[in-house]
Amino acid sequence: MAYYGDDFTGSTDTLATVVSAGWRAALFLDVPTADDLACFGPLDCVGVAGTARAMSPVEMDQALPRVLRGLAATGADVVHYKTCSTFDSAPHIGSIGHAVAIAWRELGTRPAYIVGGQPNLGRYCIFANLYARAGQGGQVYRLDRHPTMSRHPVTPMDEADLRVHLARQGLAGVASFDTEMLAQDESARVARLDALIGAGAPAVLFDVARTADLRRIGALLWHRQAMGQGPLLTVGPTGAVQALLAADTADMAGAGSDGSIAPAAASAPGGLPAAGRPVSQTFIIAGSRSPITARQVAAAEQAGFVSLVLDAAAMAGRDGDYAQALANRIVQALREGRSVVAHSTSSDDSGASRPGFTRALAEACGRLMTDVLARHPLARAGFAGGDTSSLAVQSWGARALTFAYAPSPGVAVCRVHAPGHSADQVELMLKGGQMGPPGLFVELLADAG
Repeated sequence: MAYYGDDFTGSTDTLATVVSAGWRAALFLDVPTADDLACFGPLDCVGVAGTARAMSPVEMDQALPRVLRGLAATGADVVHYKTCSTFDSAPHIGSIGHAVAIAWRELGTRPAYIVGGQPNLGRYCIFANLYARAGQGGQVYRLDRHPTMSRHPVTPMDEADLRVHLARQGLAGVASFDTEMLAQDESARVARLDALIGAGAPAVLFDVARTADLRRIGALLWHRQAMGQGPLLTVGPTGAVQALLAADTADMAGAGSDGSIAPAAASAPGGLPAAGRPVSQTFIIAGSRSPITARQVAAAEQAGFVSLVLDAAAMAGRDGDYAQALANRIVQALREGRSVVAHSTSSDDSGASRPGFTRALAEACGRLMTDVLARHPLARAGFAGGDTSSLAVQSWGARALTFAYAPSPGVAVCRVHAPGHSADQVELMLKGGQMGPPGLFVELLADAG
């Protein structure tokens, strides 16, 4: 299997899932070279962490073709385009529909198989409509009524029907494989899917109402993969990968490229390993403005973290004096033995809607982390916020990330492989704004399993 993640936090969630199922995997920050694959291999799954969720269609046209060709060149049976679990995107930025069109052209394979939910993260797709839980243990909302996603500063979600949402992005005619179809017996499910494809559906969207649906979806996906001439194209959150893992794929997938049987006959997705070592301090940059991240910042403050509010405008504007003063304050606190969280969650004006602001702020956060780690090395650090994580880490020129442990569903701690950089070999938490319990930042210190 090979996959491209349209942001880093989602990419690491997929990495955590496949490694926890027994697959050998690495997440690269660019198309891996033969030397990369030899260094980290042999691999059952190759991932590339990208930033397409923050790209315009023109930027996608420039970035995605080479990556997708590179993933196809691995000989993978499945190429997965990993999206956010809430499908947040728009015609002008992070367009999933545009990405699928590029994938069709570069991979030479149709249709696209879209998995609409991921129950372990509280994401459910029912009759093509997406529902999302607001935080761990929170209420489930239809996406267009979700208190955070409906007000996302960059891609507010005003449509819950994923067929309509994707049609706005150029992916029209998506066929729904709904929960009633999934409830049928196996032969009826296979016949129904084959009929949809035979009728010319450019894409099929699978409902996911419960975890048990994933195994049935996975079996259908492997059935279609066995019938195709090229790699199967799947789209959606890590739920698509969970489906493939949950199905009994040994007979369908056959031997891997090295002659081994793909280890995909894994049990249904369950608890991820939490096996880190305790650390005495950490430094976290929270660029997300979600209420969930704000609660995590508040819990860290209560636990004694030094809390610093970022001046987002000054950072994005490359105010060198401000950046130096901020780094000095952080390093001083760390040298005193404290942990630090620097955040923009309480800022009144993020400026996120201004062109280029998100990238400029995220890259500034990357420079801040680089400076701090160079002056005060840490074993573990973190970023909160999908765009912040993606663009900040990408700016480092790191080679790859490998999975260390998962403190919470949807949150991965990964080891950074960036020779010569201050973050090399650091265990780095990358999390989306919606992910993790309130005490996550504090747990990062002592979550040793």
